[in-house]
Amino acid sequence: MEAFLVSTGVVALGEMGDKTQLLAMLLAARFKRPLPIVLGILVATLLNHAAAGALGGWVAVWLGPDRLRWVIGVSFLAMAAWMLIPDRIDEEQRAPGRLGVFGATAVAFFLAEMGDKTQVATVILAARFHALAQVVIGTTLGMLAANIPVVFAGKLAADRIPFTAIRIAAALIFAALGVWVLVAGVPE
Repeated sequence: MEAFLVSTGVVALGEMGDKTQLLAMLLAARFKRPLPIVLGILVATLLNHAAAGALGGWVAVWLGPDRLRWVIGVSFLAMAAWMLIPDRIDEEQRAPGRLGVFGATAVAFFLAEMGDKTQVATVILAARFHALAQVVIGTTLGMLAANIPVVFAGKLAADRIPFTAIRIAAALIFAALGVWVLVAGVPE
């Protein structure tokens, strides 16, 4: 349960102001069809985070507990620093219209998540907790928790969300997790 809860919270906070959240806003404004957008986000996130989580599980086995402790601890600290950098969306990440709303959203979100903070966090969390299903479900729920309100509220919600404060809080959580892993180690 810890893997699920930490994964959900870390990704929900980490997603605030992220380029995929900006992408959700753009897709909502462009297509004005929230249900296929939300379903596209769900499918893309499940596929992307399942692959990232599997990579994290492999890394955990490959490194062993001693090296894994240092890699995960330092990775969490690096993620804390990365969280403080605001994201921007590139215009070329806008999805083509011929795929339909669901397809355009799924492709755009899958590609936007490649190498993104939340994908890297999923790799780290899967390596840390050794609970692939809980991590993937948690990170996916965190992604949906951050993006569904944006899809339904669009630009109005983005103007009222204190992205800077949320990024700082997320950075502090990642830093605390990094210190915790470095001090306590990775449980077997």
